[in-house]
Amino acid sequence: MENNEHRCESSGTHSCEHTSYQLCVSKVPIFNHLKYEELLEVVNASQQRLYDKGEHIYQAGDLLGSLYIVHKGKVKIYRLTESGKEQLIRFMEPGDFMGELSIFSNDVSSSFAEAVEKTEICMISKSDIMKLLESKPAIGMKVLEEFSRRLRDTEKTVERLSTQDAEKRLASYLLELAEGQIGEGIKGEDIQVSSIRVVLPMRKKDLASYIGITQETLSRRLSGFQEMGVVELVGQREIIIVDYDALVDMVE
Repeated sequence: MENNEHRCESSGTHSCEHTSYQLCVSKVPIFNHLKYEELLEVVNASQQRLYDKGEHIYQAGDLLGSLYIVHKGKVKIYRLTESGKEQLIRFMEPGDFMGELSIFSNDVSSSFAEAVEKTEICMISKSDIMKLLESKPAIGMKVLEEFSRRLRDTEKTVERLSTQDAEKRLASYLLELAEGQIGEGIKGEDIQVSSIRVVLPMRKKDLASYIGITQETLSRRLSGFQEMGVVELVGQREIIIVDYDALVDMVE
C-alpha cells in the first residue's frame, strides 16, 4: 500500500481548527496541556499516514527519525525471540505515541510496530520535536513522565517473565487489571467487594504472548482458576474475579 502523507498547511491562526491533525496532537498527554496557539505549532509540524491492517509502521533494525502518534486505530508493539516467537510488549491506541527513544538517541529500533486494524498515524520529525522541547520545556517533563510509566510497566513484565511460573504470571496480570478497575494504589487488603468484573484488553492469543506462555497454557490456567472458584469466565474476554485474596496468595 502506498501511504497517504500530508502536511497541515496553515496561512492563518485558525485555518487548521477543524482538521484531524489538531485532534491528533490534542489527545496526546504530552501535548494536551498546550494552549491553542501552541497546539497549532505542533499541528503544522505533523504529517499523516494511513496503514492497513497487518502493515508495519516500523520494524526492528529501522532507524527511526520521528515521533509516531496513533490518531485512529490500534498498533501492537512486539519483539521476536531468538526462536522467532512473537513477544508482545504493548498495544497502542488513540492518543498513545511511540518511537520516542529515537528523539534522544540514534539507536535503531529493537521492536516492531504493526497496525492491527486500519490505522491513522500522525508523525512529527525528530528535528521538529527537538525545537518544541527547547521552546516548551513542559513537553519534555510530560515525555519523562511517560517514560517513567513505561519503565514501571517494563519492570513488572521482566519480573513476571523471570521469576514467576505460568500460574503466578496469570494471577499477577489479573490482579493488575482488578486494581486498575477499582483505582490506582489499591492494596489487596483494602478491597472489600465480593467480586470484580474485568475485561481483557486484548485477545487471549495476544495475552498469552504478553505474559510469556502458550495460548493452550493460558486456556488451561483460566479453566483451572474457574474450577477452583477463583474466577468466573464470561464470554471470550470478560472475567469476574470471585476470590481476590486467592489470587494474591498465588503470587506471594
